[in-house]
Amino acid sequence: MNKQITAVVFGIVIIVAGLLAFRNGTMQNTSTALTKVEPSKSTETVELKNGDSYDLTASYVEKDINGVKYKMLAYNGSIPGPLIKVPQGAEVTINFKNGTDMNTLLHSHGVRMDNKFDGSQSSQEEMKPGETFSYKLKFPDAGMYWYHPHVREDYQQELGMYGNYLVVATDEKYWNKVNREIPLILDDVLIENGKINLSKKEADHTLMGRHGNVMLVNGETNYKLSATQGEVIRFYLTNAANARPFNFSIKGARLKLVGGDAGATEREEWKDSVILGPSERVVVEVLFAKEGVYALEHTTPDKTYELGSVTVGNGVASPYYGDLFGTLRTNEAAKASIDPYREYLTKPIDKELKLSIDLMGGSMGSGMGHMMSDGSMMGGSMMMQVPPDGIEWEDTDMAMMNQMATKAATKWKIVDTATGKVNKDIDWNFNVGDKVKIRIANDAKSAHPMQHPIHFHGQRFLVVNQNGTMNDNLVWKDTVMVPAGQYVDILLDTSNPGTWMAHCHIAEHLEAGMMFEFSVKE
Repeated sequence: MNKQITAVVFGIVIIVAGLLAFRNGTMQNTSTALTKVEPSKSTETVELKNGDSYDLTASYVEKDINGVKYKMLAYNGSIPGPLIKVPQGAEVTINFKNGTDMNTLLHSHGVRMDNKFDGSQSSQEEMKPGETFSYKLKFPDAGMYWYHPHVREDYQQELGMYGNYLVVATDEKYWNKVNREIPLILDDVLIENGKINLSKKEADHTLMGRHGNVMLVNGETNYKLSATQGEVIRFYLTNAANARPFNFSIKGARLKLVGGDAGATEREEWKDSVILGPSERVVVEVLFAKEGVYALEHTTPDKTYELGSVTVGNGVASPYYGDLFGTLRTNEAAKASIDPYREYLTKPIDKELKLSIDLMGGSMGSGMGHMMSDGSMMGGSMMMQVPPDGIEWEDTDMAMMNQMATKAATKWKIVDTATGKVNKDIDWNFNVGDKVKIRIANDAKSAHPMQHPIHFHGQRFLVVNQNGTMNDNLVWKDTVMVPAGQYVDILLDTSNPGTWMAHCHIAEHLEAGMMFEFSVKE
């Protein structure tokens, strides 16, 4: 069978599988059946102190998107869920109730908590509808973190189950002085023919992950913020999308990069835009020096999406921090937290992972090609080409094949290159205090090379280099995006004992097998 025929066969198989799914009623029309569902509320900010408890409930809500009401999921009735502010070093209890009709868990992403409160299948049995569980959380690190389900993320997270923790630094000099702090959760949702395109029965879109066609900022399609001339705002950006990377910018303003996943960068940098893979966070500061309207934008090689706007009125911000904004500083606290690890940055590689895919058990992989919007196959080689920047920004070339792909036909793989073990068969064991250098290589020769945001639970790491280019501005991370055809080296700080998950944070890839467990022993 030649490559072109094989590609066509694969496409037909996927299409048939998808049509069967439709016939069996697995595609959900979330614009109907809104009985006994309350309208979504505005997101509230909750300030907790050490020892406090807070009640959090997952439930269905009615959400208006561009004038159409959809049945979606939320925490405490809002999308995003409450912004939970806690002081660095605090311990709080989140009393969580599953008010949905599905199993779920509450995962506090990036938080170095005790293992039994990780809210993943490695640490806890799935919570059934109506069940409650008290998560006792520690927050040792300043910065922005987030919470989301760890059961059927492709469905529950896509429908709105996400929210932020803001951990307030104990060191008043840790961040620059600014007039305001604003969290922005970036998301997208796929709406087709008045329906949110989802399967409640099982994960679909497993080839590329679900790229939405409606962009959301803090749950809104046209986010608006008012500011005063001369105001400096620190934005905490979180990418809560299932699969979409965001290339974020503010038209007419430059961004000062000051932080990442788990705290501040060693030094500040000017940026025209910042890229966030799914689940990554970026902290930027912006001076709105002039009156006018500033567009929040997401730019891909194909198009620019307007996400919202900041309207700057006249007057003068008080106090005025514009002069401080013009200076790039070294963050001494962040640098000091990294200094003990510098001697390990150049150590040899301890472990190596390869990211790849099997299609239909591997028999179809070499024959897959791009399917065009008219249903024809892209000419030339049938092997998928690596995107120029290694990032799959959209699914426009293969939208139909991606939509019909299911985890039965798609196996995304994390491979331990030393042993050949794949996904759940990987059995890494470390001790508390180990500094483990891991190379994560994204196979350019796979049947579908694309980026993967790789997340390690319960630990933090430093991104040492990308494709051999050393990183000269370090920041503690919990997720790293590995572009197609490239590799990254990370230094994993194994500080938390327990059995933990590591996985791709494209939700559909996780459902299609792309995860493993590792243990850290005291």
